[in-house]
Amino acid sequence: MKYTYYPGCSLERNARAYHLSTMAVAEPLGLEFNEVQDWNCCGATEYIAIDLVPAYALITRNLALAAKQSTNGEHLVAPCSACFLNLSKADKYMGESPNLSRKVNVALAEAGLNYTAGSVKVDHLLHVVVNDVGFEAIAEKVTRPLYGLRVAPYYGCLVVRPGFQRKFDDPEYPTSMDQLVRVLGAEVVDFPLKAHCCGGHMTQISEEVALELIRRLLQNAADYEADVLVTLCPMCQLNLDAYQEAVNKRFGTNYQIPILYFTQLMGLAFGMPEESLGIGLEFIPAGPALAKISDKPTARKARPRAAKGGLPMPALSKEG
Repeated sequence: MKYTYYPGCSLERNARAYHLSTMAVAEPLGLEFNEVQDWNCCGATEYIAIDLVPAYALITRNLALAAKQSTNGEHLVAPCSACFLNLSKADKYMGESPNLSRKVNVALAEAGLNYTAGSVKVDHLLHVVVNDVGFEAIAEKVTRPLYGLRVAPYYGCLVVRPGFQRKFDDPEYPTSMDQLVRVLGAEVVDFPLKAHCCGGHMTQISEEVALELIRRLLQNAADYEADVLVTLCPMCQLNLDAYQEAVNKRFGTNYQIPILYFTQLMGLAFGMPEESLGIGLEFIPAGPALAKISDKPTARKARPRAAKGGLPMPALSKEG
């Protein structure tokens, strides 16, 4: 299965582990990712609020390059949630607004490019893994099940909503990554805040607000005794990992929860070496948590507690 691949800025720097593990698991799954040549930053989020046309021209340039590079209509895959959001949003708004489309294409014409809405179909990496590859094919590649590892799957607030091109998962209680983690042999803990915001760039705007949002997520994972929190977004991973010690300092907590990518867990379950998956690049070391992986199926039942300094977090009726 061939796809055009848009890594985005994060996967070249702070989220290098995400890129390494994505490339590592792609081969055994029969995925071929062809990187968009000469791609540029998607502009993240703030730029759109400053100047709409340059912002969408910046994003759409990537779509135009992907459409030009594609030879048989491959989908454009974005591992980053913000990139996925911006690329799919630009395609939708280019189709809905002839005026925006005209202005953006005037800008793109300076580089010899043009884009027609719908020319590229944008998918997040998780969607490709669980829907195009499928759980059965993934299960066939598992050689070292992650028995005994308690995982809190964290989706963040962007990937499942609003879903510009098609419905990705339930916007309030997504379960696709939960099912994937179970296929890998790990134990999925109930995690009611799985689709809540990590604060995004709020760390650069209001540290007080940002650290509280991060604290709530870490506490919720701790309440259900998760060994590791697994995500699909570089910004979420960075906030929960790099700012964990700042949260501990501000709130007098002692969280030591490793934050990994779902692709890293896949690689581990496929029997791949940790270093090839970028494990060890995280701020909170994953080693102690991964040492809990057993050779035989085990289940450690945990009883949820009320979140420290916050509202009680009752277990949901759905199976985690």
